Amino acid sequence: MEVSTYLWLLSLCTSLVQGKPTLRKERVHHEPELSRQTHEDNQSYQYDHEAFLGKEEATTFDQLTPEESKARLGKIVERIDSNVDGFITTDELKAWIKRVQKRYVYENVAKVWTDYDLNKDNKISWDEYKQATYGYYLANPEEFEDATDQFSFKKMLPRDERRFKTADLDGNLAADKEEFTAFLHPEEFAHMQEIVVLETLEDIDKNGDGHVDEDEYIADMFAHEDAGPEPDWVRTERDQFSDFRDLNKDGKMDLEEIRHWILPQDYDHAQAEARHLVYESDTDKDQMLSKEEILENWNMFVGSQATNYGEDLTRNHDEL
Repeated sequence: MEVSTYLWLLSLCTSLVQGKPTLRKERVHHEPELSRQTHEDNQSYQYDHEAFLGKEEATTFDQLTPEESKARLGKIVERIDSNVDGFITTDELKAWIKRVQKRYVYENVAKVWTDYDLNKDNKISWDEYKQATYGYYLANPEEFEDATDQFSFKKMLPRDERRFKTADLDGNLAADKEEFTAFLHPEEFAHMQEIVVLETLEDIDKNGDGHVDEDEYIADMFAHEDAGPEPDWVRTERDQFSDFRDLNKDGKMDLEEIRHWILPQDYDHAQAEARHLVYESDTDKDQMLSKEEILENWNMFVGSQATNYGEDLTRNHDEL
């Protein structure tokens, strides 16, 4: 095999992994818990620091003097203030915390961006993505006649196109970085949830009846390769299916039941932390924070996820 062909195949496998929905061991998508520590409204700020930093990184901010921390935190406040009115609302703080929680996603997109932005216009068109991912296949379809169903390019191409168009909110078939991030990581974006649910159904529904029955549900996580009895955990999963997955008790899951399974409505840790930070720092009790109020209570924010594991205070604020 020529080196160029090998590199293309390697790139294709990588892009397929990035573009596919959550793998079967990771079907259920939970919002991350900020900390396992008890949240106590005291002056130790242990929960706030560990919620936003992680236990080991909670002292990172100690690298800076209070004066340096306040100066850099002030620049971060300007970024959190999305409507530039000089005040930080609970919703703005929540949005910032959630974005920081997803920073690894944006960093992943940054790493692959140049592989797809072929004309370097800072957008990735559908044609660019299709060419970078499927160009060799489209030019040489005869070489892929024996491709397995799992990596069937004929099936993945229209599936990717459907996902791309869903992520492309302005409908111009050219994704900016936010839209391309939604394309590669749909489980992280509310407007992509329908695609995550639909792709999960398509992955598991082997008989094509538009539902997931109990055997299909089990087959997604367990391959019964011998004639012996099923392990106990599989029998437990069968009970889970009948008791908690099949909500209307018709023996199968429809799209809404799949949504309930893979996208559970978890406790919103970011919302709770944002409310806590506002409550503790809102000295004039107007339900929002001024820059001065935040800086006055800087030692609470310095360790929070609003400053991303302490890194935002030590990096150039323009990188955020």
